[in-house]
Amino acid sequence: MTRIQANLLLLLAGAMWGMGFVAQSSAMDSVGPFVFIGLRFVLATLAVLPFAIREGRRAERALTARNWLAFVWVGLMMLGAIAFQQIGLLTTTVTNSGFLTGLYVVMTPLFTVVLFRNWPHPIVWPAALTALAGIWFLSGGAVEALNPGDWLTVLAGGFCALQVIFIARAASGTGRPITLAVTQFAVCAVAGLAVALIHEPIDWGAIRIAAPEIVYAGVFSGAMAFTLQVIGQRYTTAPQAAIFLSSEALFAALFGALILGERLPASGFLGCGLIFLAIVAVEVLPMVFAKKSAVTL
Repeated sequence: MTRIQANLLLLLAGAMWGMGFVAQSSAMDSVGPFVFIGLRFVLATLAVLPFAIREGRRAERALTARNWLAFVWVGLMMLGAIAFQQIGLLTTTVTNSGFLTGLYVVMTPLFTVVLFRNWPHPIVWPAALTALAGIWFLSGGAVEALNPGDWLTVLAGGFCALQVIFIARAASGTGRPITLAVTQFAVCAVAGLAVALIHEPIDWGAIRIAAPEIVYAGVFSGAMAFTLQVIGQRYTTAPQAAIFLSSEALFAALFGALILGERLPASGFLGCGLIFLAIVAVEVLPMVFAKKSAVTL
């Protein structure tokens, strides 16, 4: 697979996730967040499991215990991202959720400094400040105007960053992307259903009402999109992967407006624009400067 093909897969995953925000938000008119998470990822697990079994049979070597632990760890990071994002959608809009989740692109290089002492390109620091300014305007010019759902979504973005980091560092080299994907789904399914059984009512009538959203989120923005992410990241760089995946914010805003009728004030549009500018800058400008330096040399 070429890098262009891989990046197109990641763009498709971003579009599916953008539509997924709408499904996630609509479903909670009927069911609780962890019922939705559990059922969504049960479907995702079942959809991808046959392909993971086939991948395992064709693999040249078996996975080690260390590999499985890495897969489960990535799954826990995914669980944190999905859970905080889903709960956040109880009190924030699809548009806000899409853009605030996209902050993971800025958080990813920052976390690599903290965790692994890998210093990013200098553009990361002004990009981070630009993203913070975007949050400010998205909140209407006052941090206290950000509601709990917004802050939970920022936390979800942090877990997204950790997921991307650990896929790149600990899991992608195994050559078993579909097995990694299905392991993530299974972790989220088991944890989601466990929490739901303890804290949320199980109403089968409500589940039937939310079934279209659960199916979309499970099969398309779950099974297909996350599997495309893992496959795409094998053939492109982490920075390029992040910028194509960040397109979910734009798709979320588009689908939120078209389907849910969400509208932003002028300051909100400015905030979204600044966040997206930061996302693009932190991934595109380092590559531009690197090419210019190579030409100069």
